[in-house]
Amino acid sequence: MKSVVEINNLHKAFDKQQVLQGVNWTIEPGKVIGLLGRNGAGKSTLLECLLGLREADSGGSSLFGHPAGALNDEVRANIGYVPQKSEVFEWLTPLQLLDYFKALYPRWNQAKVDGLMQRWGFDGDTANKQIAKLSGGQKQRLSIIRALAHDPKLLVLDEPVASLDPIGRRDFLQELISGVIERDTTVIFSTHILSDLERVALDVAFLQGGKIVLQGALDELLEGKNLSLEDLFFEVTK
Repeated sequence: MKSVVEINNLHKAFDKQQVLQGVNWTIEPGKVIGLLGRNGAGKSTLLECLLGLREADSGGSSLFGHPAGALNDEVRANIGYVPQKSEVFEWLTPLQLLDYFKALYPRWNQAKVDGLMQRWGFDGDTANKQIAKLSGGQKQRLSIIRALAHDPKLLVLDEPVASLDPIGRRDFLQELISGVIERDTTVIFSTHILSDLERVALDVAFLQGGKIVLQGALDELLEGKNLSLEDLFFEVTK
C-alpha cells in the first residue's frame, strides 16, 4: 500500500543553525505516531516542511504520492492540521471561521462540528465572539474542531493540547480515540505530555540532532528494557 508520508534527505537551516539534517521518514496508512524530541529539536519545523508550509533547503516530502509543495485540492482535502499556535482569521467569530472553511472541503461533517461546538463550550455568546478575544484554550479547541471537521485521512497535530486544561485534554483525547483513530486515520502527534501520547500512539519517532534517530512500535521499543516512555525519552535524547 502506498505510503501516506515520504520524507527524503530533508535539510533545513535558519541563518547558520542546522535544524533538520537529512531527515528520512516513511509513514504507512493508519499509523498513529508520536513525534518526540526536546524543545528546539525541530519538531514544528519538520511538520511544517512535511506539509509544504515551509520550504526545505534540500530534500523534500510527499503526501499521498504528491510533492508537499504542489498539492492539489483533492489531496489538501484529505489533510487536517493543528499548529502549535494559530492566530489567523482572528477578526472572525468561530461560526464565521467554520463557515469559511466549510466552503473549501467537500466532505465537511457538519454534524461532527455541531456536536463538538456544543460539547466544547462554543454555544451561545462564545460562538459569536471575535476569535481574538477568546482564551488560548478556546482558540486551540477551535483549531482542533476545524482540523477534524472534514474527516481527514491524515491528521497532523503539533502540541495540540499545550493550552488546554486537564478536562480539555481529556475531551480531546477521547475524541481523537473514538472519532479519528478508530476510522484508521493516519495521525502524527507531537507533544511533550508523554502520558497523553501513551494513550493514543502505537508508534513513536524520536527527532534528535536533526534526524529521526529511533522509530518503531512503542511496545517493542520498551519490551525487555524495564523502561517507561519517559526513561526511553531521556535515554534517546540525552
